[in-house]
Amino acid sequence: MTDTIDRTDADGNRVLDHLIVRFAGDSGDGMQLTGDRFTSVSASFGNDLSTFPDFPAEIRAPAGTVNGVSAFQVNIADHDITTPGDEPNVLVAMNPAALKADLDRLQMGGTLIVNEDSFSERDLEKAGYVTDEGPNGETINPLDDGSLSGYRVLQVPMTSLTKQVCEPLGVKPRDAERSKNFFALGLVSWMYTRPLEPTIEWIEKKFAKNEQVVAANKAALLAGFNFGETTAAVGHRYEVRPATLPPGEYTSITGNTALAWGLVAAGQLSKLPVTLGSYPITPASDILHELSKHKHFGIRTVQAEDEIAAVGVALGAAFAGHLGVTTTSGPGVALKSETISLGVAIELPMLVIDIQRGGPSTGLPTKTEASDLNMALNGRHGESPLPIVASYSPAQCFHAAIEAARIALKYRTPVILLSDGYLANGSEPWNLPDVDSLPDISVPFATEFNHTDAEGNDEFWPYLRDENLARPWAIPGTPGLMHRVGGLEKKDGTGNIDYTPENHERMTELREAKVAKVAQDIPPTVVEGDEDADVLVLGWGSTWAAIDAAVQRRRRAGVKVAKAHIMHLNPLPPDLEGILRRYPRVILPELNRGQLAHHLRGKFLIDITPLSKVQGLPFKSREIEAAIDDAVASLQSEQNGAAS
Repeated sequence: MTDTIDRTDADGNRVLDHLIVRFAGDSGDGMQLTGDRFTSVSASFGNDLSTFPDFPAEIRAPAGTVNGVSAFQVNIADHDITTPGDEPNVLVAMNPAALKADLDRLQMGGTLIVNEDSFSERDLEKAGYVTDEGPNGETINPLDDGSLSGYRVLQVPMTSLTKQVCEPLGVKPRDAERSKNFFALGLVSWMYTRPLEPTIEWIEKKFAKNEQVVAANKAALLAGFNFGETTAAVGHRYEVRPATLPPGEYTSITGNTALAWGLVAAGQLSKLPVTLGSYPITPASDILHELSKHKHFGIRTVQAEDEIAAVGVALGAAFAGHLGVTTTSGPGVALKSETISLGVAIELPMLVIDIQRGGPSTGLPTKTEASDLNMALNGRHGESPLPIVASYSPAQCFHAAIEAARIALKYRTPVILLSDGYLANGSEPWNLPDVDSLPDISVPFATEFNHTDAEGNDEFWPYLRDENLARPWAIPGTPGLMHRVGGLEKKDGTGNIDYTPENHERMTELREAKVAKVAQDIPPTVVEGDEDADVLVLGWGSTWAAIDAAVQRRRRAGVKVAKAHIMHLNPLPPDLEGILRRYPRVILPELNRGQLAHHLRGKFLIDITPLSKVQGLPFKSREIEAAIDDAVASLQSEQNGAAS
């Protein structure tokens, strides 16, 4: 099966240390639900896990076509893992299009489970299994032509067996066919010793309003499980034992859910109501959906008519004394840029959350990328610097949201929080934090006069700054503290409109210095790996998982390498330049064309090797391993040349 089989348990099950399963089928085949249920049961079982939901870019591509394939990949393990895996050990293909789209991902010798009922000539033709695209082309059936000889193939009549078990229930054949994903889930559950009870309970709760749907889904699930148990071709059962994780209470969480919960926590920790202004956009919409469930925590959500209105709601809420938040993806950030610049000028705390996706323009709406960094750094008119925070794992999105809110409140500035589609939709076990361990991020409102004029009268100066260069936050209606806001340049201190050259330069420098002061709060950068390494792998954002796996593997192979990951992208950690200068080679994997690498080169004048990927897919750890090996070989070659 795989090289992870190393023992057999008392029940005769083959024991694996990890397993990577990819469910793939048409958009209407329920692959996301199937993968989610397999993940949920594995999390309850105690496995460590990491998931990669892979959605088609079209809302509803033609059924049976490669463009319409929806997939869900999950890696479960008996030890700590960080990635959904490079190559699946098991591929469940519900139709020819899924097979064509994802076969090249399956490891050689892996298990391929196909729904043989869906391999009709028409299905094969729609998936592109033809000798010629012209009218004279003939269909090719990969199940018969020997092209799958490198895999362990299980041909299962999922559709017909599902219809068969649903017929006595009075379910129409067309309706019964919709339950075939539960047949697949039942079969895989038997093969890899996943209990059925949690899924049965979920079915009964999820579809409680339709007894026939409950009965059909349960019947299909049990039929798949029994098929595995009674069919000799399926072979041995395999088991992935529970992982040994730090003690605590765990839940499986996606990045968007964790980020939403982080915003709820930020509201509680700051003792402020949270107002989200959002316009639905993939892949950020789930944050709006989740936050709308938490009104009892003082959360207000507004689904605005467009992106500009949404950010206006957030900035207006900040002026009124709320923690203002707006969520979007790349195209929305572009539309919000003028109002974000207004936030820079007014100097109010606001969170701009960008769940990045492939661009430009509409681009790849459901595919991941991290190519908005340049826009986050420079995508506003004038000199308008902002702090930038980047989350790096699904669970860490919770803490990234709190950190972004802390900075915004303390320094009275908009903050951009970067996540991406891979983090947003991926999931992992999360050890729920002790609430008492979370920081107090509350800040006081201005309630009194803070200046005395030349005649000895008390007055309020809205731009009289504290030690962090943050201006007072006086909410409307506070007696005596009425003040002017707007986009016109303000005079330092008084806040009066002032166009003089000297004042504009001073205010520009003050806003820049205020953002630079955020660096005083950034903890030391953690460097892990070999202390005497010549190669450092630097990362940001969702590359963390693949970098971690790659560095661990190369070190186990005897290669000396170190890694560091940064969450604060503006300002950068104060110790970063010194760390980078310690290493002859610095590799920087990015899901863009090297945006941070170019930024660091310009700032520190240090040569950094970018490793770019813009395929709408996250890095595979082996891609980073190859870059590490190339860097080590290059250094050795240079050293040998110098010696000769």
